[in-house]
Amino acid sequence: MEQLSVFDIVKIGIGPSSSHTMGPWTAASTFLHLLDIDGNLPKTKELFVDLYGSLAKTGIGHGTDKAVQMGLSGYDYTAVKHDVLQQVLASVKSRNSIQLQGKYPLSFDPLKDIIFHYNESLPKHPNGMRFTAVLENGDVIQKVYFSVGGGFIQEENQASASPRENCKYTIESARDISRLCEENNWNFSQFVFEKEKSWFDEATIKNTCEQLSEIILQTVHKGCHTSGILPGGLNVNRRATRWNSEFFKGAEITDEKKWLSEIGACRNNFENVLAWVSTFALATNEENAGFGRVVTAPTNGAAGVIPAVLLYHLAFSEKKQPGDALRFLLVAGEIGALFKKKATISAALGGCQAEIGVSSAMAAAGLTEVKGGSVEQCLMAAEIAMEHHLGLTCDPVGGLVQIPCIERNSMGAVKAITACNLALQSDPANAVVSLDSVIQTMWETALDMNSRYKETSEAGLATNISVNVPEC
Repeated sequence: MEQLSVFDIVKIGIGPSSSHTMGPWTAASTFLHLLDIDGNLPKTKELFVDLYGSLAKTGIGHGTDKAVQMGLSGYDYTAVKHDVLQQVLASVKSRNSIQLQGKYPLSFDPLKDIIFHYNESLPKHPNGMRFTAVLENGDVIQKVYFSVGGGFIQEENQASASPRENCKYTIESARDISRLCEENNWNFSQFVFEKEKSWFDEATIKNTCEQLSEIILQTVHKGCHTSGILPGGLNVNRRATRWNSEFFKGAEITDEKKWLSEIGACRNNFENVLAWVSTFALATNEENAGFGRVVTAPTNGAAGVIPAVLLYHLAFSEKKQPGDALRFLLVAGEIGALFKKKATISAALGGCQAEIGVSSAMAAAGLTEVKGGSVEQCLMAAEIAMEHHLGLTCDPVGGLVQIPCIERNSMGAVKAITACNLALQSDPANAVVSLDSVIQTMWETALDMNSRYKETSEAGLATNISVNVPEC
């Protein structure tokens, strides 16, 4: 069983896709590192990248080709600025040359040297890619990687995407969490905190959660103050900024925390709260669609659910307390880890239930924790949220993480809040469906789902809406 930290599941990312952008970016960086440690990077004469399956079919829309170029150029997606990204890509395109790791110039034409195999998949996973380097002496070095969801990559013969070892606690099911919490008299977040100490000291855990919550707020604030049309050819207008401007009557509050406080202090009725929940989600995923900085949770296509539900609590809940963001993120991340270990968080493998469904389950559990729910109620909330996403397909129009993906984050957030409320009003002892059984059901549904509904843009909305976008 994989050993996963919550910070493997909830982490800093860049849009528009964790599996189609962050994964290939990491794979490109990893391949160059392999060449570098063997002394072959300066000797590389040619380099080719082959993309297969879903990476080919929706790669243009997801920016996979751009991600590969940035990874080869030596940039870190957790830190690169948007204007630098655009400059690097423009330079590679105009010069047909790339600086490997920013140091070694190489003739490279993205239109020819990144090859999309639209009708071919590699056997292990639909998100497959092959990197090939030809050295000056004619030797050929090849590596195959799979982008398995959430930014994780696996080499062809690697057993797991996670390098973590020596966890204090063996977690293979929700039942294990219940048992450990009962044995140690922990609430859910206390258990996760203790588990994370297998790898990090207490200060690092707290500081990382604080950093993630700050980026969540920054991303939402930026999305609520940025207008225009999203890139990609669908001509999707940003909508979060419209509601923000309406609400504040055109006034702009640049301080993110003051902005959130003002939201919570005004017109706190159902319609207003619901509008803001949707806006928080839209703002995040509009930023994501524009290659912006987001917190991946558990993926980028589903990155708006956690921010929407967390900020809903911080803005509107009467029960909010210091440390709630920490507790929320720890519990949410552990639920995401369960789904990754026992099922999948890859839409290319499981459809959108593996992304929006999982993020909704994560958010439902996190919200239940900070609202005072028991461990069993947190698990019940996660189960309810996923139960009502089972079978959700992934059918992005034009291969872009825009339609229906952006709006689905709003729907996933609302379902998470509903699931929390239901769990808090219920006795988990009377529950018929357990979280473990719903995770198993989700995985079986993923296996049964037609591949056309797994991030290929070959069915559903993707084929029933006529649009003029780049080939994908």
